[in-house]
Amino acid sequence: MEAHGSHGKSWLTVALVWCIFLTIMMPLWYLYGKQNVPTETYRTSPADYGEKVNAFVEQYTIGEDTVNGVTLPVVAAPPGSDVYIRASTWQWYPILQLEKGEEYRLHISSLDLQHGFSLQPVNINLQVIPGYDYVATITPTSAGEFTIVCNEYCFVGHHTMVGKVFVTEEK
Repeated sequence: MEAHGSHGKSWLTVALVWCIFLTIMMPLWYLYGKQNVPTETYRTSPADYGEKVNAFVEQYTIGEDTVNGVTLPVVAAPPGSDVYIRASTWQWYPILQLEKGEEYRLHISSLDLQHGFSLQPVNINLQVIPGYDYVATITPTSAGEFTIVCNEYCFVGHHTMVGKVFVTEEK
């Protein structure tokens, strides 16, 4: 019986040491692992945010493209600027065009339901809730076409909620 009891104590010691190690590593992964997108969050209303997106689209539209059979504006703001995208029942609006190697402040909000912003294949994930303007500072590192999917179930049309981001080579 005694050998079994010391064996149990050994496992408890290993588990305790492992828990302490993981607790210490969490802030290190956050600070040095570049796992998290730096974000700022501001309160807004869906109406105010919708107006900002519409003004952004009006100022910087350069063309159109189609997502799931819907024609949407393609918007290219100058490097270093604020870019806006909105989630609304079952659409990301507008399509963004960014330049590789340039920094942008990406604003994201929802006009109606909780959505999830997942940029693939780079795996940027943000939860998007109405009434909040989430601002992520991003710098695209590769050119190409990237897909935005909603990864929070948002009812019947959830599977059709897809958007696009085009990243062009540096000028």
